[in-house]
Amino acid sequence: MASGRGFSNDLATLWLQSPVVIAIRLQQMWMDALAGNVNAAEMNRMISEKMMAAAESAVAVNAAMMQQGIAVLTASPTSQSQRHVADAIAHAAIEPYSRRVRSNARRLTK
Repeated sequence: MASGRGFSNDLATLWLQSPVVIAIRLQQMWMDALAGNVNAAEMNRMISEKMMAAAESAVAVNAAMMQQGIAVLTASPTSQSQRHVADAIAHAAIEPYSRRVRSNARRLTK
């Protein structure tokens, strides 16, 4: 996991800031449509950042699974360690999306 942010913080970011980013982008698209313009740069950015986040998420999940697998093999198995493994893998999957949502929210609300 690249950041020090917690799993619950990343989930909260997605839950609270994603609708804000979507609403701002829809408003911008609506205003551009009324003016007869197309903001191709923003449209391309929306698509490419989702593809990059999905790729990063897949790589992060694989890396976390390897790290946690090694940790489980070298430690005594307990239910707490199994929960930690699941949390670490889930956090690795969510973190790239959360990072982009935070970045978009900052950029679009300026």
